[in-house]
Amino acid sequence: MSPQTTTILMFSLATGTIITASSFHWFMAWIGLEMNTLAIIPIISKQHHPRATEAATKYFLTQAAASALILFSSMTNAWQSGIWDITQPTNQTSSILITVAITMKLGLAPTHFWLPEVLQGTTTTTALIISTWQKLAPMAMIYLTTNNLSSTTLILIGLLSTCIGGWGGINQTQTRKIMAYSSIAHFGWMAAISTMLPNTMLLYLTTYIFMTTSLFTTLIITKSKNIQNMTTMWTLSPATTTMTLLTLLSLSGLPPLTGFTPKWLIINELIHQNLLLTTTIMTMSTLLSLFFYLRLTYITALTLTPGTTNSTHKWRFKMPAPMLLTTTTPLTLLMLPITPTLIQ
Repeated sequence: MSPQTTTILMFSLATGTIITASSFHWFMAWIGLEMNTLAIIPIISKQHHPRATEAATKYFLTQAAASALILFSSMTNAWQSGIWDITQPTNQTSSILITVAITMKLGLAPTHFWLPEVLQGTTTTTALIISTWQKLAPMAMIYLTTNNLSSTTLILIGLLSTCIGGWGGINQTQTRKIMAYSSIAHFGWMAAISTMLPNTMLLYLTTYIFMTTSLFTTLIITKSKNIQNMTTMWTLSPATTTMTLLTLLSLSGLPPLTGFTPKWLIINELIHQNLLLTTTIMTMSTLLSLFFYLRLTYITALTLTPGTTNSTHKWRFKMPAPMLLTTTTPLTLLMLPITPTLIQ
């Protein structure tokens, strides 16, 4: 793909997200989502490989169905109320359709099946874009419609997503699929808190983007596509291995790392809402995610010493140090002390 084509596609991708996030008219929000979807399809399929074509097809069909649901729900609401404003109350039918559509856009359970397959069928860089930037527009729509969505429905979706995200990632050996199930679990937490504390949802989204970007950037520069590739990461850069270990622990939500901050605030709010059973199940499901994070940590940094191994070693070339990694890694690890200011 030529640099000019890539520039146009990335510009269209960013423009579509910005249009959706800044619009208060349902039709304009739908246009932004369509621009976003049509721009990412060539980026997914640029490898000219059957797996990439399959991933692009699955992504297009899922996103097109979700966009059609959004357009249909907004038309139904405008038909009954005469209002196209996103922030205005919607009728029950439109609210249900919008919730289902946003669930499909984000890859939340029970419409999560496309996300692991799409991430596995594309490059690691494109998987990073799908896991981070492509989530911004649907999350902006949740933020704008938070007063119109059903709290019970979103809590159930969040509960199911955290459980499936934990169970699904246990058996995976491909790093992109592991990150896909990690995304499902994390966005389950965001969905559960979205109608109660929208600002906490945005905080979780921000920290998730920092943590996921740090780990994906490490996987890109070390060319680690599966667990076996990660066993020899120490031959490339011990410092990168250490940062990867801490980033994985932050993704799992362990203190005193940044990933603990949003989970702490969400658990605190759910307990204040007397949702004790929901809080218990979501917290226990985090242990499932912790299992495969710790397995990656163990394989990456705790099993091998600089000696003879059965795995193929990598040449220790000069490691690139992208600005993105040096920016997001400190934010991934060191933001917990500012939590008291966020509570206020």
